[in-house]
Amino acid sequence: MRRLTKIAAVTAVMALAVTGCAKKDTQTSSASGSSDKGGLCASGGSGPKIGLAYDIGGRGDKSFNDLAAAGTKKASEDLDATCKESEAAPDEPDSAKEERLRTLADAGYDPIIAVGFVYTPMVTTVAKEYPKLKFAIVDGAAEGDNVTNLAFSPEQGSFLVGVAAGLKTKTNKVGFVGGVKGPIIDPFAAGYQAGVKAVNPKATVEMKWLSDQADQKAFANPPGGKTAATALYDNGADIVFHASGLSGNGVFEAAAAEDKLAIGVDSDQYLTAPKDQQSHILTSALKRVDVAVYDFAKAFKDGTTKAGFDVYDLKRDGVGYATSGGQIDDIKDQIDSYKEKIVSGEIKVPNTL
Repeated sequence: MRRLTKIAAVTAVMALAVTGCAKKDTQTSSASGSSDKGGLCASGGSGPKIGLAYDIGGRGDKSFNDLAAAGTKKASEDLDATCKESEAAPDEPDSAKEERLRTLADAGYDPIIAVGFVYTPMVTTVAKEYPKLKFAIVDGAAEGDNVTNLAFSPEQGSFLVGVAAGLKTKTNKVGFVGGVKGPIIDPFAAGYQAGVKAVNPKATVEMKWLSDQADQKAFANPPGGKTAATALYDNGADIVFHASGLSGNGVFEAAAAEDKLAIGVDSDQYLTAPKDQQSHILTSALKRVDVAVYDFAKAFKDGTTKAGFDVYDLKRDGVGYATSGGQIDDIKDQIDSYKEKIVSGEIKVPNTL
């Protein structure tokens, strides 16, 4: 509980660059649990040797796992880094996550980056066993002199897409689909609700949650996301924002089927959505996991990593909103006005419900 409280204090999910090519031939190291979705990093590089442990959903979620991959790929290109990817299995025990990190450490990978708060206790444990290695965790609150917690202020970006929803809704009813209620996803919901209310006090925000724990039902369940979003649309919402990882694909399916609007999360999801869904994606709340992962890799190469929390907010361009598709071009000035007020401190965005 103490660790979750620490997460809530600083965090609760750019177009993807995964498809870019390095100058030299690329391949992904093969090992048990490693990704086989195509080369991510160059082989034989002289830079950092990055071990990347994915969260539920893995690479291909078009969300924060893919963003971590994008940051790692950029490190391959700019820092001559090599890497090995390792994916989480559905419903695996905590011991499997620990062993995944140990396997990367024993294979000589340094630094090691874990994606997702579920790795918090595992990173704390394994980092103590390998004090000479550097570890980072996205969205976590791990402890250790050799651990960097890459944290975000997702409530700030969520506030801005809430402003967009509040201005664009025609029914004064909007919705939110969250993976699991708690300190990681609550900031998205709280910021979104605050943004909607700031510009449209008459609007209501209905929320649905996909699971009561961070499992496959929460973040890798597109059918569940579609069912939840459809219920919100049927109840009068005309815009639904999701913070549910891969489950959000179902939200976009529902938006297209119901001829309504949806809001993406983490990456600019308009860019990776099927063409028949793009016109139904109003915007996305950006969470620049790619930037944080790349910055950590660069700091490792420069010998400047620091233990503790490294927080990415609006002021650092660590969160924000997407404009692809042009549907919010007419209200961008209003959204940016709120952005300036958040950066200046005039507006304090809530991160709890």
